[in-house]
Amino acid sequence: MADILRQSPVEFKAAPARTEVRNRWNVALEYGEEGKGPYIVDLCHKTRWDLQSSTLDDYAPADVTVPEKANRCVLQDGVLLNRMGRNQTAVWHLAESTPDLPDDAAYTDVSEATVFLALFGPAVFSIAEKLSSLDFRDPDKTAPFLYQGPFSHVPCQIVTLNQGENGEGGILLTCSRGYAHCMVHAILDAGAEFGLRPAGENRFQAWLKELQG
Repeated sequence: MADILRQSPVEFKAAPARTEVRNRWNVALEYGEEGKGPYIVDLCHKTRWDLQSSTLDDYAPADVTVPEKANRCVLQDGVLLNRMGRNQTAVWHLAESTPDLPDDAAYTDVSEATVFLALFGPAVFSIAEKLSSLDFRDPDKTAPFLYQGPFSHVPCQIVTLNQGENGEGGILLTCSRGYAHCMVHAILDAGAEFGLRPAGENRFQAWLKELQG
């Protein structure tokens, strides 16, 4: 059983040039011609927890303090916390390491139940505007911040991770696994005029390192 590969629901037409197996996920590291972006990256192999508790403020997943208010986020050492409401926070592990689920009933591993995608690079917000009425560059908000709303008519959690300059920036989004095919098709179709293309884990980690300084 331990040797069975875990399957991402995301499929791109392009085949990756380099892959590796990590925690039983087949992870795309690089694509042949990734260019200068914008990029879409399959992050379904990243560990994601749902944390629900009536004493949420007492928790510090991966030693990161939970934001005080709903729709606020904090990114620290490759861990992104998204406060969804009074009693619920999403915990997204963006680094390459794979942490163990805490021995606490408040945590649920939702990694295999959801799609997880990154969109970043030039024209990302122009692409997003074709798929949602949400303002991912809201000047009254400071990245990272969370939206809980529709993206391509699908209920999603969407985080503006970087508001960027001159149209560049980046967002992360997650939704139910069953929407994977339709979501990827809609995003690639909306991004075709801007040259949106798949990229691998290495490109994502380089971008994340830039954001975290």
